[in-house]
Amino acid sequence: MKSQSMQDLVKKIFSDEKTKAQFVSDPESVLSEYNLTEPEKKAMMGTYFKLGLVTGDSRQLEAEVGPMGLWV
Repeated sequence: MKSQSMQDLVKKIFSDEKTKAQFVSDPESVLSEYNLTEPEKKAMMGTYFKLGLVTGDSRQLEAEVGPMGLWV
């Protein structure tokens, strides 16, 4: 991530339960609070819609990384 705003957003989502809940229920409202470019917003929403809110123990992460495990 190059943008400080994007880094701040990701940090806030994973460190603040209220922000995380708000992002899950209304991602656009959280994105609007940060000075993100349109490509950054699209990247956040594309990742979110594809994988959901991925955490270290999530099934989404396991499903995405699991098939690639043979390459590592």
